[in-house]
Amino acid sequence: MDVRILWFHKLQIFSGHRPPRNWLLLCVVSVFVLVALLNSFSSGAFNTLTTSVKPEVYTNYRRLKEHTETDYIELKTISSGASDPKQIRLCGKEREDYVPCYNVSANLLLGFKDGEEFDRHCEVSQDQPYCLVRPPRDYKTPLSWPVGRDVIWNANVKISKDQFLSSGSMTKRLMLLEENQISFHSDDGLIFDDVKDHSRQVAEMIGLGSDADFWHAGVRTVLDIGCGFGSFGAHLLSLKLMVVCMAAYELTGSQVQLSLERGLPAVLGNLISRKLPFPSLSYDMIHCAQCGVSWDQKDGMLLIEVNRILKPGGYFVLHGTSLSTKEGSMIEGFVPKICWTLIGRQEETFIWQKTTDSQCYSSSTQGVIPPCREENEDIRSYYEPLASCVDATTSKRWVPIQNKSSNSQITPADLEIHGVNQDEFFEDFESSRSALRNYWSLLTPLIFSDHPKRPADEDPLPPYNMIRNVMDMNARFGGFNSAFLEAGKSAWVMNVVPVNERTTLPLILDQGFIGILHDWCEPFPTYPRTYDMLHANGLLSHLTSEGCSITNLFLEMDRILRPEGWVVLSDKLGAIENARAITTQIRWEARVIELENGSQRMLVCQKPFVRK
Repeated sequence: MDVRILWFHKLQIFSGHRPPRNWLLLCVVSVFVLVALLNSFSSGAFNTLTTSVKPEVYTNYRRLKEHTETDYIELKTISSGASDPKQIRLCGKEREDYVPCYNVSANLLLGFKDGEEFDRHCEVSQDQPYCLVRPPRDYKTPLSWPVGRDVIWNANVKISKDQFLSSGSMTKRLMLLEENQISFHSDDGLIFDDVKDHSRQVAEMIGLGSDADFWHAGVRTVLDIGCGFGSFGAHLLSLKLMVVCMAAYELTGSQVQLSLERGLPAVLGNLISRKLPFPSLSYDMIHCAQCGVSWDQKDGMLLIEVNRILKPGGYFVLHGTSLSTKEGSMIEGFVPKICWTLIGRQEETFIWQKTTDSQCYSSSTQGVIPPCREENEDIRSYYEPLASCVDATTSKRWVPIQNKSSNSQITPADLEIHGVNQDEFFEDFESSRSALRNYWSLLTPLIFSDHPKRPADEDPLPPYNMIRNVMDMNARFGGFNSAFLEAGKSAWVMNVVPVNERTTLPLILDQGFIGILHDWCEPFPTYPRTYDMLHANGLLSHLTSEGCSITNLFLEMDRILRPEGWVVLSDKLGAIENARAITTQIRWEARVIELENGSQRMLVCQKPFVRK
C-alpha cells in the first residue's frame, strides 16, 4: 500500500468529529503535510538519508540544527494529528542528582537491615518520577581530555565543603581550585606520585619490573572496589588497562559520580548481601585500598564473591589493613579455603593469587566450601543473594590469565570455548565497523574532539561535543567496542548485555573490554549526566517484546546522558518511528537515517543543553 495513502488515512482517523473551526485548521495543515510528503518522496523516502548521500550534508553543524528543527515541527504535526504531544515535565531541583532504586529510608521501613538497606532494591522501589532530571543551574560541559581527567567543574557534582580536603586516603584526595573547579592532581605532584608509587609497588610484588608490564603479565581488566575518586584507575587507564571503579551509593561526595565526571569507568555496586552484576571469571585483578568493605562479615561470602569474579591466576590486592586485626586474621585463615596464596606483603599492602588449578576446590586439602550446582552461572549473578559455594570450577572458560597471548585478538578456539559461531561474531564486528565508517562519518566532525578537520566556521561552540565515554546498551559480542578501537577513538565503551538476551558478556570481558549485566526494564546503576553517548542496536524491539515501557527507557536514557550528549539507535522501522515520537516529548533533537537494510533505520539524537 502506498505510504502516502497510509498517512492520509491516519490524518482522517486523528481528525474524528471536531468543530468546524478545527476541521478548517486540520485541512490546512493536511494540505501542507501532503505537499511536504510528496516533495520528500520525489527525492527519497520520508526525509531519510541513504549511504549514497554525500558526507558534506552533515559537515555543517548549523545545517544539522536546521534539519532537526524542521523534522521536529513536521513530526509534531503528523504524529499527533495537528496537535502537540504532551511534553514531559522537568523534575524539581531536589532530583538533580537522583538515582533510582537507592532509597535507604524506604528500605528501612520495608525491613531491610544489616547493611541491606544500602543495597539496590529496584524490586520494591516506587519513587521513580515521570519527569526529566534537570542539571544543576550552574552546570558546565566537562573539560575535554586529558585536562578533564584531572580537573572537573565543582557545580557538576554534589559535594560538601567538608569533603574538599587535600589529605586523606591515597585514592581519595581532591583540591578546590578557584572556587569553581576540583583538581585531583596537585601542582606539587604528591597525589599523582602516591598513586604511581602504589601501582609500581603492586607490580613489583607480583614479580614484574614495572607497572608497564601489567598487560604482558595477563592483567588487562581491573575492578577497583571503593575506588576513592578514581585516581588509581586513571593511572592504569594511561597504561592501557581497563579499570572499573565500583563503590556504594552516596548522597554527597560520591566516588562513582566524581569518577564518571572525570570521564573514568565507574558503576554503583555494593558488596553487602548480593552478587555483583558480572559473570564468573570476569577480572584479572581486584583492588581494594581502604575500600570500606568488612571482609570478616557474612561468614566469608564476600571473599567467595570476589573469588567468583576473579579469573584463574588473578590477583586480589588489599591495601590499608593489617593481618594482626580481627579482620586480617579472618582473611588469613579463610583464603586457603578458596585456594588463594599470599604472594606479596609490604607494610599495609597484601596480594593473594587465585589458583590456576580448578581441581584444588575438590581436593582433600580444601574441600570445606562446596562447589555450586551446575546451572547458568551468569544469569544467577544478576543481583542474586550471596552464595556460600564456589562457582565456575568446571567452566570451559577456566583459563589462567598467564596463558593469554600478548594481544587481545579472539581466536577460533576462544569462540569455541564461549560457544559462539565465528560467522556471527565477525558479522557483529563488520556491521559495527560499517556503521562507523559509512554512516557515522557524517557525524564525526561534530562529536569527536580528536577529529583532524575542524574548521572554525563549521564547528559548534566549544567544547565541540567531545566524546569520552560511550554506553553500548545492547553490546552483543562487543563488535561496537572493537570498531571504536580500530577507528582510533580515545573513548572507552561500557558494554551492557541485557539479562534476558544471549549471555555474551564473558566473551566481551575476555577481549579485555569492560561490561555489565543489566535489565533495561529497570534503571541503570549510575548517577545523572554520566555518559557522553548512548548506542543500541535492536534494543527497542527486544524491550517491546519483553513488555517494558519504551517511554520509561527514554526517561532513563535522558537521566544518564549529559547535556549535549548523543544517542544513536538502530532498529526496525516501527520501533524507530515510535522512538522518534518520544524524542519530541523529551525535547531531543532527532533525525532518522535510512540504512542499507530497507527494514532498518538509525535514529540520531542530541540532548539539548538547556530545556525549558
